[in-house]
Amino acid sequence: MSTELPPVAPEVLAEAVEQLTPRLRKKLDAATQGCAAGAVLAADGTVTLRFGEDALVTLSPGPAGTITTAEQATCSCLLAPRCLHRAAALGAAPLADSPPEPTTAADPTGSADPADPADPAGSAEPVEPEQPVEPAPDLTAAQLRAAGALWHAAAEALAAGVTAGGAVVQAELLRAAHTARLAGLPRAEAAALRVVRGLRAARERRAGQRLGDLTGAFRELLHTAGMLASGAADPALTGTARRAYAPGGSLQVHGLCREPVLSATGYGGVVTHLLAPDGTPYSVSDVRPGGLARARGAGSASVALGGATLDHAGLARGGLRIVGATVSPEGRLGAGRGVRATPLPGIAWTEQPAAPLFARPAAEAVAELLAAPDAAESALLGCDVTVVGASGEHLLVRETRPDAPLLRLLPAHPHPELAHTENLRRIASYPGLLLRVLGRPDLDRTATLRPLAVGPVPGAEYTLRLPEEWLGRADLGYDRLQGAHFPQGAAAPVPPPAAEGPDPLADSPLWRVRRLLETGVAGGRRAVAEAARGTASLATASYGPLRRAGLTGAADLAAALAAEADRRPRDVFGRLADPSPDGYAWAWLAAATHLAAAERCLIAASWAAAPSAVPVSGR
Repeated sequence: MSTELPPVAPEVLAEAVEQLTPRLRKKLDAATQGCAAGAVLAADGTVTLRFGEDALVTLSPGPAGTITTAEQATCSCLLAPRCLHRAAALGAAPLADSPPEPTTAADPTGSADPADPADPAGSAEPVEPEQPVEPAPDLTAAQLRAAGALWHAAAEALAAGVTAGGAVVQAELLRAAHTARLAGLPRAEAAALRVVRGLRAARERRAGQRLGDLTGAFRELLHTAGMLASGAADPALTGTARRAYAPGGSLQVHGLCREPVLSATGYGGVVTHLLAPDGTPYSVSDVRPGGLARARGAGSASVALGGATLDHAGLARGGLRIVGATVSPEGRLGAGRGVRATPLPGIAWTEQPAAPLFARPAAEAVAELLAAPDAAESALLGCDVTVVGASGEHLLVRETRPDAPLLRLLPAHPHPELAHTENLRRIASYPGLLLRVLGRPDLDRTATLRPLAVGPVPGAEYTLRLPEEWLGRADLGYDRLQGAHFPQGAAAPVPPPAAEGPDPLADSPLWRVRRLLETGVAGGRRAVAEAARGTASLATASYGPLRRAGLTGAADLAAALAAEADRRPRDVFGRLADPSPDGYAWAWLAAATHLAAAERCLIAASWAAAPSAVPVSGR
């Protein structure tokens, strides 16, 4: 079993790469590849990596298990600390999250979980920070300079693409991200870290890495940095640190469900979703190093909140009365010294305040989330559905209302050791089953829901039969559904066969724009230029379907991106010169922003109507 390297603060890695000579920088990617395989963990917690006979790199993480200073990474070679070995070892280690804000009176224990519960899928990408309530009236000169530097680094990384976006390109992004954090731009810093993590995952061909995710990360980074650098952005775009807690007074919260959290950087745990009587969502999380084993075991771990004598399984089906509560902007409850909590009896999903979650059509809730994407990442959606059956990796269901579309249910976390996939598979074997579902809509896919918990539909015969102590719901990440939990006897009338209808997003000619953008992310500016070169008939074949479908804006922006990518300026002597990445980055961002807006419209339509009623343009 290989030894995992300790996470490294972004600024430490950026400084190590910056110290290298140009000759050593060219060798950095090759030196980084595979060097972690020989890592050895010592009894005192240090990790050593050997490079040949004369170079031994030692990583000595601090109490938090993270390399936060340059002195914690040493090399025995004569060139240290400006050596290739030290930079390669740091580059092979995972990136550490940004440090929390200094402890405040609102949260005197400094309670904070290492992985954000709003990111339960385990992407290890920091969740976009909340916007400040009262932003400063104007950006400072330091913030403008930091935003400009980050824009330039992001534009260079986009022009390089995954193919050429190695350690040096990533280090420039990390250095600019650190400067943005020091200038008070946490949202821009978080966006930059997402891009770097995405570049690493793509270059290493990690399982589960999607090029579309990295494309979205580049779009968010360029939008944030570009708007801030222009000086015309709303100061709220600066964001706020995600660990800020504020006094919440006295609260009463009731459990909805719990879900496992599994991070790609080795963190694991649980987040329990709660609801106040007025419908305000809250959460309690317990996420620490430990990976899969901790994610599985934390579901029954004690709740560390105000001395409450509940575990997370009990809290998900119970409640708390909290005095002196501390609350983060995302609704996470802190465990400050002054917090006191008393257990309360649980409430069923059919009672207040949970009942309104299932009272309105899912299409209305999704349209509201699409209009406020910052709140969509952690929002939960409830609906009653009828099981149609399995289709590929999806479980097809239909909402129990007239003219409802087919919905696709996907596991909230695909890891086979978690219960999500097995539970959905078992549910799929009962066509016609009526289910009450609580989950998180996947706003990157048409009519797709990732369920966290399920329960019986009130008054229905052919529905789940859950134990009384489960209080009418099963947490799909922890509770394992058995045959006794399903109705016996003849099945209810089954809806139409389990065949997926047309996908308005996949069938739209917008895929041509998406492919062009993703080509740029994968292969850089040169790949876009090469893909767009050709005869006039080729250009017509590429953008003609967009224009015939009425998507002239998308066609014009895609053509402008291709033209900018292929622009080859010359200097005063007529020699080819390297073009500035700024024009290309703006053209790419314009096409990406337009595409995202168009796709949001199609996704909203897929939730609102049956497949035959959703407009699908020719390819």
